[in-house]
Amino acid sequence: MKTEAKIKLPDTLVIMSGILLVMTILTWVIDAGEFERVEVDGRTLVVPGTYTEVESSGQGIADLLISPIKGLIGAAQIIAFVLVVGGAFQIIQKTDAIQAGLQRMVKYATDYPSQKHFIIPLLTILFSLAGATFGMSEETLVFILVTIPLAKSLGYDSLVGVAIPFLGAGAGFAGAFSNPFTIGIAQAIAEIAPFSGIGYRLIVWTLMTFTTTFFIMRYAIKISKKPEHSLVKNITPETLEKTEFLGFNTKKKWVLFILFSGIACLIFGVTQLGWYINEIAALFLVMGLLSAIVERMSANSTADYFMQGAKEMLTAAMVIGFSRGVLVLAEDGKIIDTILYSMSSIISELPPYISVQSMFFFQTFLNFFIPSGSGQAALTMPIMTPLSDLLGISRQTAVLAFQLGDGLSNMIIPTSGVTMGVLSIAKIPYQIWLKWALPLVLILTVIGMLALLPPVLLFYWP
Repeated sequence: MKTEAKIKLPDTLVIMSGILLVMTILTWVIDAGEFERVEVDGRTLVVPGTYTEVESSGQGIADLLISPIKGLIGAAQIIAFVLVVGGAFQIIQKTDAIQAGLQRMVKYATDYPSQKHFIIPLLTILFSLAGATFGMSEETLVFILVTIPLAKSLGYDSLVGVAIPFLGAGAGFAGAFSNPFTIGIAQAIAEIAPFSGIGYRLIVWTLMTFTTTFFIMRYAIKISKKPEHSLVKNITPETLEKTEFLGFNTKKKWVLFILFSGIACLIFGVTQLGWYINEIAALFLVMGLLSAIVERMSANSTADYFMQGAKEMLTAAMVIGFSRGVLVLAEDGKIIDTILYSMSSIISELPPYISVQSMFFFQTFLNFFIPSGSGQAALTMPIMTPLSDLLGISRQTAVLAFQLGDGLSNMIIPTSGVTMGVLSIAKIPYQIWLKWALPLVLILTVIGMLALLPPVLLFYWP
């Protein structure tokens, strides 16, 4: 599921409240102005060269207090989507089918040790698929309880055990092609078809996944030959050795079939049938209900699990609402176009292939302070979308810059609760993880920068 509660809810709300206050002050500091806008093929486009200053509309205390409410109302469809998908996926999680399938692979590795070098690439790719399709992130906290003992049984260390699910899902999350919590929301705000442009994103995902898998395997093979080279050779998280084997029965196989079939339907629906947020949310709901039927859950249990999943996504809902509230203040204060005009004036002096890199690094910088993909999309895409229009960069490319900027830094930033959580469970000091994982993040960053060039230089990506 999408990583939303990376930092504590109070911390998140304090940050967003501070941003709301700053935006209120900015409505009195920044000159008000507006661009002309036109409707073209269902999209609202900014008309370049039409910016004019208008009468100031500074926002007051009452506007500040009302803005989160207006934000929640304005983002109601997106919030409902997040809650429904979160609830449905919780039902699937409670069947234990995914964890049981992983444990089956652990058993296979134990029974056939000669095949051990194939296990890491296979698992990393599977976790990357999970990150790319339904935004797996927090769930890695559970899976490392299985992958660390697996890594140790294969002659590796706990660093490899953490990297398989965490870096695997992280690479898939950054290079996602159908993640509803980042791409789905960002494309909806950008007024382009949900999950459109999937072909090029599949190429980006493949590059991210291959690079991450190679990085993990290179280290794993190195320490399997020379264990003394392990960076965590003196660290033993003993509590991880006690993992209950769930068994991989017919019901769990059917749940996995439902999950993968649902993902296939998602890709077909959005590419061939023009599905939008409502249809995608309904698909996840059907997947959850079918999983409950296969697992023979009672109606009460199904409802309870759904509510648990939706409850876990409340942080996302609040962040999205507060983020939209920031936009409400900026729009009512008539400063958003002034910000656009200022940014475009600076960036427009640069070639488009450099401008798009600026957008990428802006998202990366912002992710340190707002480590919530859907919240960051709600906050920045209303600005990045018209900015891309002004710069002659496609909206698809702006969404790609957003998802890369949001995803790649998640693997190492200390404000990510998932990052610090997995390291805490594995007893790996943050400085060791940073030293080991930073080269991979830098390599993936370069790949991300290169991936942004073809849509700007070689073809237009609608």
